[in-house]
Parts: sequence; structure tokens; C-alpha cells
Amino acid sequence: MIEQANAPTAVVFDLGGVLIDWDPRYLYRSILPDEAAVDDFLREVGFGEWNLALDAGRDWDEAVEWLAERHPERRELIEAFRDRWEETLGDADRDVVAIAAELRAAGVRTFALSNWSARTFEVARQRFPFLADFEGIVISGDVGAIKPDAAIYRALLERFELDPRMTVFIDDRRVNIEAAQQIGIGGIEFSNAADLRRRLRAAGLPLAPDR
Repeated sequence: MIEQANAPTAVVFDLGGVLIDWDPRYLYRSILPDEAAVDDFLREVGFGEWNLALDAGRDWDEAVEWLAERHPERRELIEAFRDRWEETLGDADRDVVAIAAELRAAGVRTFALSNWSARTFEVARQRFPFLADFEGIVISGDVGAIKPDAAIYRALLERFELDPRMTVFIDDRRVNIEAAQQIGIGGIEFSNAADLRRRLRAAGLPLAPDR
């Protein structure tokens, strides 16, 4: 829910799950025989927590070797995440990209804030040229903190001199929205582009009606 009395002057987009489709399963489905095998591997190696450490800035080569030593029978799969990471990327959501472009054209400042490794974000920059259109991007790998840690939101506010009361953050995870709201930033939990457009319009932002 957005609590600002006036329309926001800055809109901040999460990347994975909002603007960009990302899923490690895309890679592992091409290697393992079925979905159950993919799920078993990800659960066995503790993939979620391990990947969050990468997002927070852990060295990739060290992290891969650390995990492979603990799961030597899975070494090839673990190394594949580093060596074939680009295969975890899906497509951009063109409708959300269009919303961001429409906001910019109307004079609204747009930013991106995401849990993302600095190393792999460079791959994403080359894959998705629209990332260059944001006024600024803050990623966890550069900050050394991951959402929902308040430090990453404060880094955004301080770096770009944003007023949290005039800023709205869009993310696909409620816990990340709630963390932003704790420091005064408005939040929208993302479900799809049409709903996002309606909710931004309801907040007073200059967007055309649903298409």
C-alpha cells in the first residue's frame, strides 16, 4: 500500500521477478532429467542461501569451490551455475519496461534496486539494453547488503538524494516491500503489469489507462 499524500516523484523497480524473468531452473532443466531432479539438487546443496551470499558480494570462485567441496558428487552442476549463468535468464517483461519508459517520458525519476551479484549483473546489462535508461541502479553485490536489509534501501535514498515519502518501490516479495515501508518508502507488491499500471495510476502517477 502507498501512503504518500502526493504522487511519488521517484519509482524504483526490482529487477528479477518484476522487469526480468530469472530462474536457476532454466539452466538446470537443460542438464538434469526432470523437474524432481532439479528440485532435489537445489534443496540438497542449499542453493537459496548460497545464492543470496553471492548476491551480497561473496566471491564467486571461492563460493563455488566451497560448495563443491561439500557436495563433490554435484561439482559439475555447481560449477555450471557460474560458467553458464546466462542460461538462468528469461526474457524481460515488455509491459513493465514500457511502464518505466512512460514514467520517464512524463518526468518521473526511475531507478532499479535488486539483489544481484556484481559479476553477473554485467551479463544482464549487455543482455537488456533498457537497463541503461534508469537514472540509477543499486544492486546488493555493490552495497554488500541484500533485501530486506534496510541498508540497501538507505543506500538508494542517500546515493540519489531521494525523499522516501515521495518514492515508491515495486517488488514481487512482500517481505521486501514491508522492509521499504519501515523506512518510509511507499510499496507496491508486483503481480503483473496491468495491475501495476492501475496501482501506479491510483497513486497519482502520469500513466495512460490500462491498454
